[in-house]
Amino acid sequence: MPKTLWAYDYRLLPLQTVGRMRGVRALLNHAHQTAERGARTWSGRIVFEPLMTHILVVSDGPEQDREVNRELEAELKGLKVGFTLTASMLAGDSPV
Repeated sequence: MPKTLWAYDYRLLPLQTVGRMRGVRALLNHAHQTAERGARTWSGRIVFEPLMTHILVVSDGPEQDREVNRELEAELKGLKVGFTLTASMLAGDSPV
C-alpha cells in the first residue's frame, strides 16, 4: 500500500539569494538522509520565485514540531528571515 504523504510550505520574506540559503540547503539535505536511514519520508526543497522564496516539505506525517522543523526555524531566525508556515495537507493522491 502506498505511503500517505503530507506537504507544507515555509514562505520566506523577503526573497532570499542562493548564497544565503546554503546553510538551509545543507540542513535540508541532512534531514532527508536521516529520514531515509530510518525508513521515513522527509524531504525539503528550496523554491526561488520572483517575489518570495519557499521551502516545500513533503513528509510521511503531518507533524510540524519535529526536531528538523526546530532546526530549520532556528537557522531562518539566525539569518533574520521572516517566515510563515502553512498547515500540512495531504499531498497528491495519497491514501488517508
